[in-house]
Amino acid sequence: MNALHTSVHHSAVFDHPEMGEHENIVFVQDKETGLSAIIAVHDTTLGPALGGCRVWPYENPADALTDALRLSRGMTYKNSLAGLDLGGGKAVIMADPRKEKSVEMMEAFGRHVERLSGTYITAEDVGVSPDDMEAVARHTDHVRGTSATGLGDPSPYTALGVFEGIKASAHHVFGSADLAGKTVSVQGLGHVGFDVARQLHDAGAKLIVSDIHAPAVLRAIEDFRATAVDPAEAHMVSADIFVPCALGAGLNARTIPQIQARIVAGAANNQLQTPADGVALRKRGILYAPDYAINAGGVISIALATPGGSDTLVREKTLAIGDTLSTIFERAAREETTPEQVADTMAEERLALSL
Repeated sequence: MNALHTSVHHSAVFDHPEMGEHENIVFVQDKETGLSAIIAVHDTTLGPALGGCRVWPYENPADALTDALRLSRGMTYKNSLAGLDLGGGKAVIMADPRKEKSVEMMEAFGRHVERLSGTYITAEDVGVSPDDMEAVARHTDHVRGTSATGLGDPSPYTALGVFEGIKASAHHVFGSADLAGKTVSVQGLGHVGFDVARQLHDAGAKLIVSDIHAPAVLRAIEDFRATAVDPAEAHMVSADIFVPCALGAGLNARTIPQIQARIVAGAANNQLQTPADGVALRKRGILYAPDYAINAGGVISIALATPGGSDTLVREKTLAIGDTLSTIFERAAREETTPEQVADTMAEERLALSL
């Protein structure tokens, strides 16, 4: 019976639609701390697989596996397109970050990362704080975004890159990068989303905000004179730009017909549920900023930071995200294809050169 049970799960992993070219999938558990995690290494052609660790209360392990596989592949493309000598990987921990996560759990995760001997480098993602990464770093050197490895919290750089990407998108669609008076719907007010909202407010944009965490919404209303809507309605509101900064797969056959904005440009990973959704956006005349191109600021800061060093190079490369997106948009228009297809091609071109 056990052998049959194992073979079923073995098949479920290898036949998984997102399995693709993944090099290594590790299932992790630590009974003492309640740790249940999946570490996915997608590609190490350009270097060790760098990608954050996400803590999320998944409905079931199958959902966690799908997320890990999609996110790790996304990191391969993100790191390649950003010009970094790093491969792609990702870790997901199945737990509620507000109720179940603990210092001991993150330390146990660090011990498992250490077992991978540097083929996977972890960092902060959804549900993980800088303090959590410090706990991980007590048990492995294969971690970034800590005080010992340079610039600490990567989220301000992610937010900076997203803001630059929004300006590049606005320039492409409206003929100007000026956001004053533009209505922008920001979905998700975590570390990154809130900072993006701040920069948009400072640039003169009118904000509509949403998040499942009420205190963040109240703070945005107070600080940015924002209007609040339910997160499920964030894509539907009348706005110039929709900025998804929550979880992935939010752009799909159900939501795309409801979008009123001319631009979708946000920090969330894997925003398109399927490649067909990118085509659907293009058919509707909505410009989509490929997620792994626009949200690369965090990984750039993690990859290039040096302990005690200046952030000049990191800022320079992060600000260049706007230029990269402009190149993608122009090439997509020229080739009559979608921006994400161009971004994939540009990332694959660099991977091919390294083989």
